[in-house]
Amino acid sequence: MKRVGIPRALLYYQYYPMWRAFFESLGAEVVVSPPTTQAVLSAGSSRVVADTCLPVKVFCGHVLSLVHRCDYIFIPAVRSVRRRIYNCSKFLGLPDMTRAVIPEAPVVLDVDIDINLGKRALYQAIYRLGRPFTWNPLRIRRAALAAWQAYLRYRNLMSTYGLTPPQAMASITNNIEADPGSRVQTPAVAVVGHPYLLYDEMINHRIIPRLVQAGYRVLTPEMLGAEAVESAISRIVGRPYWTYEEEVVGAGGHYLEGGVDGVIGVMAFGCGPDSLMMDMLRRRAVSQRSVPFMSLTLEEHTAETGIITRLEAFLDMIRRGKRKRAEVCV
Repeated sequence: MKRVGIPRALLYYQYYPMWRAFFESLGAEVVVSPPTTQAVLSAGSSRVVADTCLPVKVFCGHVLSLVHRCDYIFIPAVRSVRRRIYNCSKFLGLPDMTRAVIPEAPVVLDVDIDINLGKRALYQAIYRLGRPFTWNPLRIRRAALAAWQAYLRYRNLMSTYGLTPPQAMASITNNIEADPGSRVQTPAVAVVGHPYLLYDEMINHRIIPRLVQAGYRVLTPEMLGAEAVESAISRIVGRPYWTYEEEVVGAGGHYLEGGVDGVIGVMAFGCGPDSLMMDMLRRRAVSQRSVPFMSLTLEEHTAETGIITRLEAFLDMIRRGKRKRAEVCV
């Protein structure tokens, strides 16, 4: 049985159930790299120039951890998943960059995903991806349909039951029924940003678990429906330009309009699209003055103590604000 390695980084949290369903339907064994550690980050950082952004350094570290564990490594080049909306440049050249900086890596399975080229080009790319496992186009088509159904189920679990990607993956893998009652807890803090920053507990120093431990229900972008996100984007920027703008501007804008006690935006240091989108969100928060907003910037030297201090100060500000409003009402 051929083994396909999938790095636990970048687009992993958005699409892993879909990728797994596709390759397993073709008879392959899927191997996922272990959670990020300091050793993984250090190994990835040693292969790229210092100015490379943190998520790519982490990605390279995960690829290195898979070198002797699989026959192929799946690294898609996702250019666009919606018409006239484009991805960050780090995703476009990811397969070529991996081959260049990690020459000892197994065969890279790369596929170009660009909706702007039309459906025919997309279908051809999917068939090329499946050919190392079978030359039967009907089998590849069935695998693609199974992958799409897995993705829809995954997204539905998160938006319907208020699950984070790791929780939804665990529910699918262990066949556990989700609990819709968990969404009624209060108070709530929204954490917005790209999944590869929000759910990698090593690089963000366990932001979400710390908020839960402090007694807050955590809301994330994946818990929102597409209609709510698109409506918020249209009010803030009009037409979106970046592929994953809904994870920052859309979700942040929606939560800033009410229903939460605070919003935390998480971005990577040196990321151009992130800095632009987070600044739009900050300006929106300043203009509305309804929900406290804090932006956290992560890079490989970010100290855990600094994150804890800022979280404690932010939560203290929320509590003082609620007490003040309660006094005014009395």
